[in-house]
Amino acid sequence: MKTFVKTFWEVWLDIKTCAAFLTRIPFRFAEGESERPLAQAARAFPLTGAGVGAASGLALYIAYSLGLHPMACAFVGLGVGALLTGALHEDGLADVADGFGGGETRDDKLRIMRDSRIGVYGVLAVIFSVGLRASALSGMLTPETAALALVATGALSRAVLPALMLALKPARTDGLGAATGCPEKESVISAIVIGVALAFFFPHPGAVVIAILAVAVVVALMAWLARSQIGGYTGDVLGAAQQVVEVTALLALAAAGE
Repeated sequence: MKTFVKTFWEVWLDIKTCAAFLTRIPFRFAEGESERPLAQAARAFPLTGAGVGAASGLALYIAYSLGLHPMACAFVGLGVGALLTGALHEDGLADVADGFGGGETRDDKLRIMRDSRIGVYGVLAVIFSVGLRASALSGMLTPETAALALVATGALSRAVLPALMLALKPARTDGLGAATGCPEKESVISAIVIGVALAFFFPHPGAVVIAILAVAVVVALMAWLARSQIGGYTGDVLGAAQQVVEVTALLALAAAGE
């Protein structure tokens, strides 16, 4: 019993740690609690993603109940998700697009990625990300299906981040990537298992399998790209990976779930 209580307590602290980092929700740690290192709490990434997806899905469903067009409902859902996360992942995608697209050398790319200004590549990357996700969601058969797709892809797209953190080394000696640390293999496996399990909230198992296979390919490509461009990962690379994976998963679910 004591072991169960201790494990539950650790999982709860992991969830609070990840949610405090990945969202703008002001989680507070009570007396006797301490925020765990993010790398150690990484197994809770997909749980946080599922929570963000559930809130986004609920907003999408409410918009549909009010009689809005499916495309408008999709934008409402995605807007709520961006509001909850502070557009953290979209910002990472924009920075990576600007850095990888505009820099000539590794140092140039890292310098551009750290610049708070956004360039043409970054703007286009965010437009394509939001547009493709909204298109996929609006094309699904029912609002319930679209809402569940947000839960599934919210979890799956964050479950892969610890794997990237383990497979790559930080590209800088400072910054978020270096400060986060390296998750243990057990945490990475737990995150993937939890993310895959939550992905099956989507009501078409065959489509989920196809989405998972597509995500595996995309994650491998993202790892190769980050290694070849800057020699590792940064916080921006993780944000970009989340966006690319979510786009891929939603498109796969929309295409295979008909």
